[in-house]
Amino acid sequence: MSFKTLLTGTAIAASFAFAGMANATTIGFSQVGSEGDWRPAFSANMQESAKEYDIDLKFADAQGKQEEQLRAVRAFIAQGVDAIIVAPVVVTGWDQVLQEAKDAEIPVFLVDRDVDVQDKSLYVTRISADFNLEGKLAGAWLAAESKGTCKIVELQGTTGSAPAIERKKGFEAVIDQFPAMEIVNTQSGDFTTDGGKKVMEAFIKSTNNLDGICASFAHNDNMQLGAIQAMKEAGLKPGKDVLMISVDYVPAIKDALANGEANASVELRSAVGKYIYPVILDYLKNPSELDKWIVIPSDLHTAK
Repeated sequence: MSFKTLLTGTAIAASFAFAGMANATTIGFSQVGSEGDWRPAFSANMQESAKEYDIDLKFADAQGKQEEQLRAVRAFIAQGVDAIIVAPVVVTGWDQVLQEAKDAEIPVFLVDRDVDVQDKSLYVTRISADFNLEGKLAGAWLAAESKGTCKIVELQGTTGSAPAIERKKGFEAVIDQFPAMEIVNTQSGDFTTDGGKKVMEAFIKSTNNLDGICASFAHNDNMQLGAIQAMKEAGLKPGKDVLMISVDYVPAIKDALANGEANASVELRSAVGKYIYPVILDYLKNPSELDKWIVIPSDLHTAK
């Protein structure tokens, strides 16, 4: 693989101010979008951390649209970047564009989310938290808290996305061990506060004000925050009438935990540039086969 630089004769003549950037590694980053509170924090950290590692980061916000991600990746290929980072909107539909990057000898790294491709050599590695484990942690906490007896409403993330798929699988793997635990209603809130509020409003209506419901499991905190709003407007006491468990551990859910309106949140770290960039830079200096998944740790936080 050949390394590319931004330095040109014109740039030298124009100003020495560009000398530092001349030696910077150029990386293209295709981000899912800016839904919720966690992802903007993640994007900001990636952009700030890039400066610390002397990386010229080309950032593209896909606004939740895979077609925008495919367009961004092809633009990065055309620009001849040193590496490409993708946080995929959904897991499918990546084979062709990743093959184009491979043909151009530009390594691709997956962050946060996974892809489903036949040829795993199309990307170097995935660097992310374990979404399945996050679901298991949520399920284990709820099983203990409810003593294994609980009817649950579930607010799913974006349909087809890796976090929604894996968090659901992990959660169900745990609660399936308890005959008296079951998900009685499930619907996607697209990882947004407004989406979560609308889903919970529908659940409240369909279950006679959550009659008999023990818990709300949300695939991210923002949907749970919307659910909390809907429950309060319906005269319910989230965190007391219904146990509230979700994923991300964003600042607003920390406040909800503190005031008793949420009960637990599994942390998905947003400050992950320090985990991601060293792997990429080391690979560019010394290309070698890496594990296909480098896991970023997760933690469970409760109100107690």
